[in-house]
Amino acid sequence: MQHLLPKEAWAYLQQHPEALFVDVRMEIESMYVGRPPGAFNIPWYEYPEMAPDPQRFVEAVTREAGGDHQRPVLLLCRSGRRTIDAGQALETAGFTQVAHVVHGFEGDLDPGFHRSTVNGWRHDGLPWEQM
Repeated sequence: MQHLLPKEAWAYLQQHPEALFVDVRMEIESMYVGRPPGAFNIPWYEYPEMAPDPQRFVEAVTREAGGDHQRPVLLLCRSGRRTIDAGQALETAGFTQVAHVVHGFEGDLDPGFHRSTVNGWRHDGLPWEQM
């Protein structure tokens, strides 16, 4: 799995327009916190279960990828942690070009326990939208 900083991930998407950009956060996170335009929301886990279902996730990504395990897949979550497990599940299922966004959409916590102030997609000024 490739580990791309947010600006590297943005450049990767520009260089690979065929890449499937997957936001693995819960749907409510993606809708209300914001998300990059063009990202597909396929949650790694969802409320109320809050437990990953790797098989369901892989099946959903496979459908979105048109069954093509060679298609590049870029994963994004809040802080870059969920995408590690999600990416490993995809690689185990045979996906060959998996990358994730280090620091995710909101980034690490600052000393005041706030996000988007230290690093992350939003912090780096990359395109995003909010419901």
